[in-house]
Amino acid sequence: MLRARGNGARRDEAVEQLHAKNDRLHKEFRLGSWSRYDYDMTTGRLLFSKDGAVKVITEIQIAGSTSAKADNWLWAWANSNLPDDLLTDAKLVRSFGEKNSIDALAQAYVTDADNDLEALGWELTGAMVRICDALGAYRSPRGEGGALYLIFKSVSWAG
Repeated sequence: MLRARGNGARRDEAVEQLHAKNDRLHKEFRLGSWSRYDYDMTTGRLLFSKDGAVKVITEIQIAGSTSAKADNWLWAWANSNLPDDLLTDAKLVRSFGEKNSIDALAQAYVTDADNDLEALGWELTGAMVRICDALGAYRSPRGEGGALYLIFKSVSWAG
């Protein structure tokens, strides 16, 4: 298991770019303000809705997940419970990490030296957004203090 070290300039830059992309999506599509969201692992979509009506449709890939119980990040490509169709970009990140000797991108599990799993999740997801030129990302809370991190490949209004 790899232990991530501090915040390097590259990580900070990737997170800043991710925040800028997510801010644009919030302004343009009001992402983060809809009363409901549902992800469908069979279609690879994350749907945002209000009052039972779908408002925004996104195509997603899965970055990875954090677990407070295990106190780590698990890359999606290393999680056998996830559908292979939604792991294409995560596998690209793994290859990038292997080619460039970036252990945090190439090893299945990553822990955070600062014990801040949410920050770690956003940092690694930010790296994936940057490497795969995604439009932004979303964090879906999960039980026991963990979260599932998704990246957006496309975003459009429903209808």
